[in-house]
Amino acid sequence: MYKKIDKGYQKRILTILNLYSKGYDPKYPIISLDERYKPLIGDIKNRIPMKPGNPEKHDYQYKRNGTANIFVAVDFKGGKRDITVTDRRTKLDFALYIKHLADNVFSNAKKLRIVMDNLNTHIYTSILENFEFKEALDLIHKIVFYYTQKYASWLNTAEIEINVMDTQCTGRRIRDKNLLIS
Repeated sequence: MYKKIDKGYQKRILTILNLYSKGYDPKYPIISLDERYKPLIGDIKNRIPMKPGNPEKHDYQYKRNGTANIFVAVDFKGGKRDITVTDRRTKLDFALYIKHLADNVFSNAKKLRIVMDNLNTHIYTSILENFEFKEALDLIHKIVFYYTQKYASWLNTAEIEINVMDTQCTGRRIRDKNLLIS
C-alpha cells in the first residue's frame, strides 16, 4: 500500500463499509459501478481450430479495430447486474448510463446509492452538463455518489465483477463491438 492511513482515509473506507453493512432495501439499492476500457482486436490470419489432443492455434499478429468501454453496475444484495457497452468513456456516456440505471434497471427505487471510484467523469456535473436543467436535477435528486478511497478500489464490488468477467469471457481478443455485446 502506498497511502499513509490517516483518519480521513479510514473515515472514507468506513463510510463505504458501513453502507455495505446496511440491510437490503429495494427502494434504496446500493450499486457498485465501474467501467473497463476494452481494445477491440481482430486476428490477421484465420485461427486453426482445436482437434483432439491439439489446442486451438492462432498467430500472435493482430489488427486493432478501435476500442470500447464497458460499464458495469452491480447490486449484489438485490442480485442485479447491468452491463452496457459504449464507444467511449465521456461525461455524456457516464450521464446516459446513470440515467439508464435510474430509468430502466432500478426504476422502482427512490434513491440509488452508487459506489464508484474517483474518475474524472464520475461527478454530478456530468449530468448537469448533458441534460436539460430540470431533468438533470430530477436525476441528481434520485442518486447519491459514494467514492472509494484511492488505493482502496477493492471496496468497489463492480471491480471484482469486472475481473470475473475478464477471466470468463472478455480477457481475450474480441474483434468488434457487436461480438463484445453478444
